[in-house]
Amino acid sequence: MRCGGVAMDEQATDPAVAADAELPDFDWATLPDGVTATTFAAPSGPLAMISHGDPAAPPVLLVPGATGSKEDFVLMLPVLAAAGYFALSFDLAGQYESVLAGPENLDPPREHYDYELFVDDLLAVLADVGRPAHIVGYSFAGLVAGLAYAREPERFASLTLLSCPPLAGQSFRGVSRIGPFTGLASGRTGAALMVWGIRRNLVPVSPGRLRFVRERFALTRRESVSDIIAMMKHAPDLAAILRDAPLPKFVAVGEHDLWPTRLHAEFAEALRAGLAVYPAGHSPCETSPHQLCRDLVRLFATAGR
Repeated sequence: MRCGGVAMDEQATDPAVAADAELPDFDWATLPDGVTATTFAAPSGPLAMISHGDPAAPPVLLVPGATGSKEDFVLMLPVLAAAGYFALSFDLAGQYESVLAGPENLDPPREHYDYELFVDDLLAVLADVGRPAHIVGYSFAGLVAGLAYAREPERFASLTLLSCPPLAGQSFRGVSRIGPFTGLASGRTGAALMVWGIRRNLVPVSPGRLRFVRERFALTRRESVSDIIAMMKHAPDLAAILRDAPLPKFVAVGEHDLWPTRLHAEFAEALRAGLAVYPAGHSPCETSPHQLCRDLVRLFATAGR
C-alpha cells in the first residue's frame, strides 16, 4: 500500500508533504485570490459555483459531499490551476449557498432529494463544461459520480473517489465502531447526529475551519442532509458500474477515515483503481491538499493513453 501516493521512505523529501505540514489556519469563507464565484442554473435550481484557472484548460470538477460545500476544495483549486487545469466546484442542491435548489423545483416537483436529482445536476454541469472532465467525487458525491458515469461515460476523463463509502447497500454498516448500530437510525436521526458531532468538533479541526462549518449550517437545509443519509443506506454497487470502465480510476482516503482502510483497499481492488492513503481523516482535501493534488495530476496525465 502507498501512503500519500509515495513510498514511506520518500515522504521526508516530498515537497507536497512539506507544504501540507505548513498549512495555516485561515478564514474558509473568504475565497483565495483568483477564484471566481458564479451561479449555475441546474435542473434542481441555482447552484453556487467557484472556479480557478484558464477556462480553456482541461477541466477538473470537484464535487463535495453531505454537509460540505465548494469551499472544501479552496486549498486545491490554486494548486490545480497552477498545474495547468481549470478547476471548478459547486455546492450540492440544498447545501450551503445552493440552499434554494431542491426537489420542489423539478418538473414535476418531488418531495425528497434523491439520487436522480443529484445525478441530473452533475450531468448538467458537465454538459455546460462542454468536454470530458476529470471528476473528483467526495464522500456521498462519489456515489453520485459513479451513477452519472453509468449514464453518460463520455463526460468523464477520469474518476477519483475521495473518501467514498466503500460498501454497497447500507454503507454505514462498515463504519468503525458504530457500524452495527447505524441501521437502527432513520435518515433524520442520522443527519441530526452528524450535524451535532460536527458542531461539537468531535473530530477536531482548526478554529477557522470550525467557525466556517458551524456558520455553513445556518444555510444548509436539514431535509437535504436527511435525504442524503437515507440514500447512503442504499448505496449503489460502484464496483459493478466501474470495474470495466476504460478510464483512469483512483480511490483516495485518509488513514483515519470513517471506514477502515481495509475496506477502501478492497473497494479499490474491486474497481480496478489506484489507491492512496493520506495522513488525514475523512477530509484529505482539507488537510493533505498538496499531496492529493500531486497524485491527481499524475492520474490526469494517464487519461487517453
